[in-house]
Amino acid sequence: MKPSTKIIAVERMQILIRNAISNSRKFPKLSQRQAYLAKKISTRYRIAMPYEMKMNFCKKCKNFIVPGVTSRIRIGRSSLKSIRITCSYCDHTYRKVIAQ
Repeated sequence: MKPSTKIIAVERMQILIRNAISNSRKFPKLSQRQAYLAKKISTRYRIAMPYEMKMNFCKKCKNFIVPGVTSRIRIGRSSLKSIRITCSYCDHTYRKVIAQ
């Protein structure tokens, strides 16, 4: 596969995720579809999705979640500083540790 094809695929994934985030409040089904297409492009061209994009997907149900719209974000209260993300679709909670 040509390197230019992979570059175009990454750009297209970024555009789709950006549009999915902006459409998430008014058009949630369109937002889910755009995120699904971005994930499909990633698997089709065997490109690892960047971390910034990957963190917008639930670890359990694999749905597209937007902080504050389709997920709840809380700051952990233990000695280990972390962010707790709760998916509003499946109520799965997972943590992201914050480096100090």
